[in-house]
Amino acid sequence: MEKEIAKALLEIGAVFLRPDEPFTWASGIKSPIYCDNRLILSAPKQRKIVEEAIAKTVKELYPEAEALMGTSTAGIAHAAIAAWILDMPMGYVRGSAKDHGRNNRIEGKLEPGTKVVVIEDLISTGGSCIDVVEALREAGADVLGVVSIFTYGMQKGLDRLAAANVKNNSLSNFDTLVEVAAEEGRIKESDIERLKKFRNNPSDESWING
Repeated sequence: MEKEIAKALLEIGAVFLRPDEPFTWASGIKSPIYCDNRLILSAPKQRKIVEEAIAKTVKELYPEAEALMGTSTAGIAHAAIAAWILDMPMGYVRGSAKDHGRNNRIEGKLEPGTKVVVIEDLISTGGSCIDVVEALREAGADVLGVVSIFTYGMQKGLDRLAAANVKNNSLSNFDTLVEVAAEEGRIKESDIERLKKFRNNPSDESWING
């Protein structure tokens, strides 16, 4: 499944590798990879593959799940589609509480004790995902785990998730995507180690020069 999802993401440019012309993150870090999983929603063929994979993962790993909760905003649509496939309730968690009305941060019905799975589009350092899980826990939910579409697999993210006792299951990951990209001729074989060096330490820009 990891390779199938990687192929789908590469086909539509939802994940784009450019090792010789790095992107610049808001933090200033140079990156060989750009990820925009919102593009999945505009590609029916790849969307079907991804959403069915999310639903299958939830069903196999968390058969006791009672609801799906999407992360705002990119995870909302994926949670809604997967919940429709599974015939399950769905809601989502805002980045912050509304400043009007009932000041909700969690949208959708959520009873204390409800067993939920969080649906996330991308895991990098894990901060936003952990924030969502903590908000759900504070509301009384029993968060079984997270199903994400793609993860960079950065050590910082893995450490933060472990420290917060958050279990993430990604449909695909950086290493698999890089290998598929090389097989398809999107990058050179010699780029693989460079890109994994970035993955290991994004702050170290020595990968840029090979």
